[in-house]
Amino acid sequence: MSDLPYSTIVVSGDDAFGFLQAQLAADLGVLTSADPSYVHSEPASDVIPATTLLSAWCNPKGRVIALFRVAKQNEEYLLTFPTELSDEVLKRLTLFRFRAKVEFEAQDATNAQLGIGNSFDEWRLDNLRAGIAEIPGSLSEEFTPHMLNLDLLDAVSVDKGCYPGQEIVARTHFRGATKRRCLRFESTTPVSPGDKVSDGERDVGEVLNAIGNDILAVVPVAKADESLTVGGVALLHLPLPYL
Repeated sequence: MSDLPYSTIVVSGDDAFGFLQAQLAADLGVLTSADPSYVHSEPASDVIPATTLLSAWCNPKGRVIALFRVAKQNEEYLLTFPTELSDEVLKRLTLFRFRAKVEFEAQDATNAQLGIGNSFDEWRLDNLRAGIAEIPGSLSEEFTPHMLNLDLLDAVSVDKGCYPGQEIVARTHFRGATKRRCLRFESTTPVSPGDKVSDGERDVGEVLNAIGNDILAVVPVAKADESLTVGGVALLHLPLPYL
């Protein structure tokens, strides 16, 4: 049994691609198989192939249920995400299956599926500092993809066709209406996910991930460099590589 707090759902069957393409926000058409013996069809000229990608899975209101790391192995798709969401995700995927020829199998995640080179703790911290959020169960369905910067991480598509929440994602994209973003901060003492971020007068945001004094929090972009605190603990705004 794996010690990683992550699980993988293996999605297989004749309709696996079509089913996932209609559920997940990213365009799975860019994925190539991790098996070098598998011959993948040539992608479109403007598409960059990938062996793994991030993808949001949204509810109809455009709120992120889970953030998957998606890989392809032959004709199967591997969805890797925090174990605390596993039962709920598997239940909801099954509800959406209808008559599609698709099967789901839950497994423990591996280091290779997450791309862990050293330790899990170092991997998590590297992701946080790179602005790649984790979605804990307590904050599932709280944020839109744009609030989590998933549009900047190629974890959503606005032109691949319909999926749950697609209209909201596209409307936000084309109107440029992203006023709240996931930003990186450093705290003077540790805080916890779910803690509120204050501007001194009212709560304006929420801590998403926290490892030691390193924090990702969803706050109004216009307030990023103001004097923000969490329970009286001061925050220092730090840059992200893609912002």
